[in-house]
Amino acid sequence: MSADVDTRRLTASHWGPGVARTAGGRLISISPHPDDPDPSQINENIAGSLNGRARVLRPAVRRGYLENGPGACVDARGREPFVEVDWDTALDLVAREHSRISREHGNQAIFGGSYGWASAGRFHHAQSQLKRFLNAAGGFTSSDGNYSYQAALVLLPHIVGNFREQVKQATRWSTVAREGSLVVMFGGVPLRTVQISGGGLGRHRIGADMAACARAGVSFVNISPLRTDAADALDAEWLAPRPGTDTAIMMGLAHTLLVEGLCDRGFLSRCTVGFERLESYVLGATDGVAKTADWAAELSGLDPDRLRRLAREMASRRTLITTAAGLQRADYGEQPLWMTVALASMLGQIGLPGGGYGIAYGADDSIGTMDQPMKWPSLPQGTNPVDTVIPVAMIADMLLAPNEPYACNGETRVFPDIKMIWWAGGNPFHHHQDLNRLRDAFQRPETIVINEINWTATARHADIVLPVAAPQERVDFGAGKQDNMLLPMPKLVDPPGEARCEYHIYCALEERLNLGDAFSKGRDVGDWLEAMWSDLQATGNARGVAFPSFAEFLEGEPIEVADPSPNAVFLAEFRADPEGHPLRTPSGRIELFSETIASFGYEECPGHAVWFPPRAWQTGATEQWPLHMISGQPETRLHSQLDNGDFSVSKKVAGREPVLIHPDDAAARGISSGDVVVVENQMGRCLAGAVVTTDIRHGAIFLWTGAWYDPDFSDPRQTDRHGNPNVLTTDNRTSRLSQGPSAHSSYVEVTRFEGDPPPVEAFDPPLFVDPPG
Repeated sequence: MSADVDTRRLTASHWGPGVARTAGGRLISISPHPDDPDPSQINENIAGSLNGRARVLRPAVRRGYLENGPGACVDARGREPFVEVDWDTALDLVAREHSRISREHGNQAIFGGSYGWASAGRFHHAQSQLKRFLNAAGGFTSSDGNYSYQAALVLLPHIVGNFREQVKQATRWSTVAREGSLVVMFGGVPLRTVQISGGGLGRHRIGADMAACARAGVSFVNISPLRTDAADALDAEWLAPRPGTDTAIMMGLAHTLLVEGLCDRGFLSRCTVGFERLESYVLGATDGVAKTADWAAELSGLDPDRLRRLAREMASRRTLITTAAGLQRADYGEQPLWMTVALASMLGQIGLPGGGYGIAYGADDSIGTMDQPMKWPSLPQGTNPVDTVIPVAMIADMLLAPNEPYACNGETRVFPDIKMIWWAGGNPFHHHQDLNRLRDAFQRPETIVINEINWTATARHADIVLPVAAPQERVDFGAGKQDNMLLPMPKLVDPPGEARCEYHIYCALEERLNLGDAFSKGRDVGDWLEAMWSDLQATGNARGVAFPSFAEFLEGEPIEVADPSPNAVFLAEFRADPEGHPLRTPSGRIELFSETIASFGYEECPGHAVWFPPRAWQTGATEQWPLHMISGQPETRLHSQLDNGDFSVSKKVAGREPVLIHPDDAAARGISSGDVVVVENQMGRCLAGAVVTTDIRHGAIFLWTGAWYDPDFSDPRQTDRHGNPNVLTTDNRTSRLSQGPSAHSSYVEVTRFEGDPPPVEAFDPPLFVDPPG
């Protein structure tokens, strides 16, 4: 078919399928797929972003690096112009530097920084591609866990079991509609965050599923500083607490259950261990402070009588407790998770349809709505010969403190001395906290290589930037980690400029590094896709599911496979028979006190759930920085992906990321909607666009995460001009147990910007200069 013909074909992403229009060899737009009942507007970003000025079109090398070699002028990263080079020059540089560092320092000195959502494709998955290549080339230092729910990944195996399995087994909203009565949501279940599903999403379901619960008579309570963390269709009661006090609120509810004899002692005795230790703490026998509803109300700002009534309602009705993933991204983030499990255990409804608890509802459309019917094929990553691994949120610590020890999950580990970073499929200058500190850390390695589609801040802080094809510029297929649909991803247009598929980049490097076929196995892209699809057909045949040929699938519509567990109830088998279906914990039961964790000796994470005030309260920092800043996922994009796309840009305020502020806080500062404001604290400062609204609690602000970092280097404080909250977030850890991030424990001040604000340059390419000589 001629490239000049106006065509429409299916495409797919983490936020759902769409119908792409192309003309003249160019992607024009992506419209909703007709079978998606609640399509995401994030698809509207794709065409504008891929055709935008920020697109990386040719390999580029930082000028100082090209002129002076590895380790030279590293302080210029992020500031210095680039020189565009041909592919042979770029690949020779990468291959030579990988060989040198591997030879002189060992492969543990190479950090494979592949973290992020990248593409939904099963083959062209950036993390799998890079890790497979680095494993074939001798290995690398890697990271484990994630920024979203690191605390849960480490804590919950000690007290309930593998968190990823808990997410897959989450109680379905359909059972809540049939048999539930009350849903108490700590942090809400915001629809803006359920536009996505890792690996791909066929239909958006959760909004309709939760609305069906409300129509069936289920009541919802939204305990969150943000009203819109609950959909309007739920008609949820909004209790707006002081951020960071969820653990205290849960303990206030628990105290009422205890003193009013509302605990299910039978369940606690049969299915848990260690409750007596927690009970003594909540009643005040341990530290002399009874965790009453009045105590919780004083900390949280909620009505103590409402908390007492809520505890009684939860005990008298079939109640599901949901705790948002974001609550753990705060100081002592393990504690609200542990207390969620404890409170649900006290109610005794774990394992009952419509009751119990769920953590991270709202982090993904599939949680509580769907599960993967069979194992989808993926590109094998191989085995990493290097066993050095760091918690994902400790990247800056690793770079700034090589060879220094640190504690994690009962172990003492040592940071490696990283000489080379190779990043693909993510943007640490979005995910990480305290970006000024991260900028300092990124000056330390000798070489930084980035595979990128657009000139993000991470690309600007690299030495060698390799332009890569976008998902719409290559052939693949999508299948979600918990979704039940397979999604065709045909190639729609050619990559612009000299951008290449990452697989072809690694094949060229495989040859330069004399790896034989350790990476490619002698296959081209088509061979891999056919082999992966053949594996899927074999799996399907074994289960009585027939799949068409890959060619037929690619030209057709999404394929839906039956939901394997439409009536799932989390821990139902365990509840029915704790001895016959024990948990994977030391006791086989829910550990409300963990001897294992207690043995680590971490005072900030002892053997049972404990209330700790945020660190800023303890240090008095809130006197200077009085507003609690929450930095959650926006409605306009997935993290920072495609921030320069049309939908994301349309929601900017004065060209900057919007910041929600309560009318009382705005009036006290002379701020009106539409004003450019300065948001600052001891870490840094940024500009944002004010949105004055009663949807946010007094004393808190909400600055969406993901605006492309845009520091003004002419300013001594390097003010971010675009509204990236991570110039303001602390790079502290939740605790030594999980070493998770604590972004949501940041405090700021907001003032009106006076004068003409500087222009935003985040979506412009860097300065390019001619090669030396």
